[in-house]
Amino acid sequence: MSQEIEAIARDIVDCAFKVHKEFGPGLLESAYQACHAYELRKRGRIVLTELKLPIIYDGQEFDEGYRIDELVDNLVIIENKAIDTVLPIHMAQLITYLKLKNCKLGFLINWNVKLIKNGIQRVANGIEESSLLVKFTKRD
Repeated sequence: MSQEIEAIARDIVDCAFKVHKEFGPGLLESAYQACHAYELRKRGRIVLTELKLPIIYDGQEFDEGYRIDELVDNLVIIENKAIDTVLPIHMAQLITYLKLKNCKLGFLINWNVKLIKNGIQRVANGIEESSLLVKFTKRD
């Protein structure tokens, strides 16, 4: 993975810690997403939210309602959730978005956890990596 993508990944995780430290679990997904995107933009990142993601089939483009929660610097996808339990379908959704957008790295962030480090899952090239590769101290 390139250094540029890893720098984005560090910012994504650091901003998630910052937002979660402020609010903890219990907000709507949209509230976390808005605050997280704001924090990333403060760091100079370009963040598009609720980005339409059409599918291409047989040379035709179809807009079937797929939306990327956050696309950071046109390189990393973030799928936000605020749910009790992350299911395999949520990971499948992120992997599909990575393939459709041709991105190398994505994060599934479940904000509805006591410790945010337990809510962050990282996916590279459609293969799940360890839940959190970046080490942090004195957080949550």
